[in-house]
This record gives sequence, C-alpha cells and structure tokens, in this order.
Amino acid sequence: SSFLIQSVLPELKTEIPGPESKRLAGELRHYESQNLTYVSDGFPVFWERAEGANVWDVDGNCLLDLNGGFGVATVGYGAPHLVETFQQQAESLYHGMGDVHPSRLKVEVCRALSEVTFERWTGQAGKTILGCAGFEAVEAALKTARFATGKPGVLAFRGGYHGLGYGAMTATGMNAFRRPFLDQIQEFVSFTDYPTAADAGNETTFESAIVSALEEADAGAILVEPIQGRGGEIIPPGWFLPLLRRLADEHQAVLILDEIYSGFFRSSKWFACDHVGVVPDLLCVGKGLSGSYPISACVGKAAVMDAWPESEGEAIHTSTFLGNPMGCALALASIQLWKAGNWEEKIAGMSAMWKKVLSELEMLDAVQEMRGVGLLFGLELKERGAAVELIEPALREGLILLPAGEQGNVLSIKPSVVHTPEEAAFAVGVLKRLIENT
Repeated sequence: SSFLIQSVLPELKTEIPGPESKRLAGELRHYESQNLTYVSDGFPVFWERAEGANVWDVDGNCLLDLNGGFGVATVGYGAPHLVETFQQQAESLYHGMGDVHPSRLKVEVCRALSEVTFERWTGQAGKTILGCAGFEAVEAALKTARFATGKPGVLAFRGGYHGLGYGAMTATGMNAFRRPFLDQIQEFVSFTDYPTAADAGNETTFESAIVSALEEADAGAILVEPIQGRGGEIIPPGWFLPLLRRLADEHQAVLILDEIYSGFFRSSKWFACDHVGVVPDLLCVGKGLSGSYPISACVGKAAVMDAWPESEGEAIHTSTFLGNPMGCALALASIQLWKAGNWEEKIAGMSAMWKKVLSELEMLDAVQEMRGVGLLFGLELKERGAAVELIEPALREGLILLPAGEQGNVLSIKPSVVHTPEEAAFAVGVLKRLIENT
C-alpha cells in the first residue's frame, strides 16, 4: 500500500557493532547513567535512520527489526502519512499549554479515542486523560479508580508490567523492577497469579485466588494486561477477562485494562479485549496510539472519569506536555489510518504467515513453546536466560530482538505489517541455527 514502506533483508557492511557504534557507546557511558543503556563488546548499535522494518546504524549496516521499536511501529518506520503529518504540524504548532490553553488537536484526539473505544463498545462517550509515557496513563487510571471507588487497594498480577513511575511500578508484578525501591513503596497492591493456556481448566481455582486478593487489598481497582508483554507474551484462557469483569462488578471495583502493549491492532483487533467482548471501565493506551511519538491516554467511561473534581483553575493531575500538538496530530493520523483499512483481516493473514514459519522452531529440543496472536509472538525456551543469551548473536546476524519473561527465556517477536515472507523465513533460519548451536 502507498502508506507503507516495504522492508528489505539485512545487509551488513561491518562487524556488529561497528567502530562508530563502539565509539558512541564509550562516549555515552561517560555521560549517561550507567543503569540505562546496556553496553558490552557486542551491544548496542546506534541507529541512524529507519524505513519499513529496517534500521540503518551509524556504520551503514542494514538490520531487520523484529521488535517493532518496543511494539510501537506496527505499520513500520517512515510511513508517509506519519512523516507528512509530523512535518506539517511542526511548521504550524509544536507546543501548547495542554491544561490551560489547549490546541484544537487535543479536542480532536479525545473525540477520536472516545469513538474507537467506548462509543464503539457501548454507544456512550468516553472521557480521556492524556499523557506522554505509558506509565502516565496507568497512574492516571489508578488515581481515577481511587476517586471513583473510595478504596485505596489495587489487585494486580504477577508477571505484569505497567511502567516504572512509583505508582505504576508498585503495581508491576516483576520483582527486578520493584526490589530496589521497596523501602519507598507504600504497598497498596495485592498480587495473584496470571493464568496461562495450561490453566484453561482451572477457572474456579483462579476465581477463589482473585476474590481473596481483592478482599485482602480492599481493592477499588483490578489492573491487568489482556496479554502480558514483558512478562513473556502470555495469552490467558478465554474465561479470564470475563471473570475479571464479573468480579469487578461484584466487588465494586474498577476494571483497568492496560493495552499500551496490545492495543491498536497489535493483537489483530482494535484492542485485545475485543477478542472476548469485555468492556473495561478504564483503558490505558500508548505505543501504537501514535506509532511514532510520545503520547499515551487513559480513556474511561464518563461516569467513572467524572469522579474527578471539576477543575477550579488548577488541575491536580497534569504535565507540561499534556496534549502536545505533535503527539495529538500523529495519534489522529494513526487512528485515521486504522479506521480506513480492513486491518483485522490483513493482520490475521500476516499472523497466520508468521505462525507457520515460526512453527519450524517448535521442533527444536531447546524450545518449550511458541505462542502468539496477531503480530505478537513469544518463543519460550527451556533454559533460564536462554533468550537473553541469543540477543547479541542475533544482532550480529542482522536481527534486532529483545528477551521477555522474568527468567529471560522468552524471545519477544513483534513484527510490523511491512515484513515480507522472505524476511520471516530469513529470521527463522537465523534463529534456528543460533538455537541449535547454543
């Protein structure tokens, strides 16, 4: 299609990382907190430009991104509609005063988000709190639930990832992120297990555990990813979200769905909750919302969002870049693109292609399971840390990949819609050889 740029197979001109990437890594280590960018002899490469699903580094190497830029670039990089929107908006207005004197675009993006969420689901308008990063949407949702229910507690799930602001981190069920800050966290979250496909017949057991956790936390909110992302691309049984919807209603709690990772057709539908017909009270989105620019949103039922007090001139939840015109313009362009095409059918077709080619890896002795939906796949390896060990060798072969799961044993594969069957076959060929030789 004219609005998509097709990608090509990797072409490597130097070793990975090349000399300029290595030089920049040394300089970055000198100026940046050492906790942020991981630096080793084989990592990272420094990006220079990107088109389709390809990234060119500063040494001229062409790499194939199998992670969609953290799941952001579902339509790939350099999509003309996004480039043109960015250029045009930058020429007219690139900053505003989002909670004081907003731009027209803030109104339009809030309306568009209402249309594709609660108006589509219920016929009733939804209301929005905009942010920049995904965790900001989660924290807006947690605050909203506190106002709406008067209850301080939150039920969340082990293996869940909701961001690293203090509120979102408190509800993140991955200990590596929480452990250094436990003495600063006010514990208001009760955790319980997140079901996997193997738990399909255990609904009653999980219901009992969830009810206990709700009561223990005096929970006014249930916070959950419909598909766990960083937790290992975990797809729960079909009964899970309907169960949470029922229990939230029975316990006067707000159901918050964190679809920052799975939203905007990443799962082949508008949102992953559409697979089972569950309507949340609050929906957190980001990443694919703009496909390119820092913007996030908490969208909620009007009756729930109206629990916030009306502004008397000073918002009690805001930020300098709330409703930034650049982010709003790019979000609108992306939503218009998603509304214009038969994306559910297109992505379902691409998903089938990827499932077929990835199934070759399931036969390997080192592989525990391959799972996926839409353009979201997890290749689980049997050994702890095995996925982490593959990231640098894969990079040397031209593949950009990331690990997932608390044990570092899941390869996270999030293709873009521009990937070709030839690229999928190339990637699987590389992974097969690396896994067999590990």
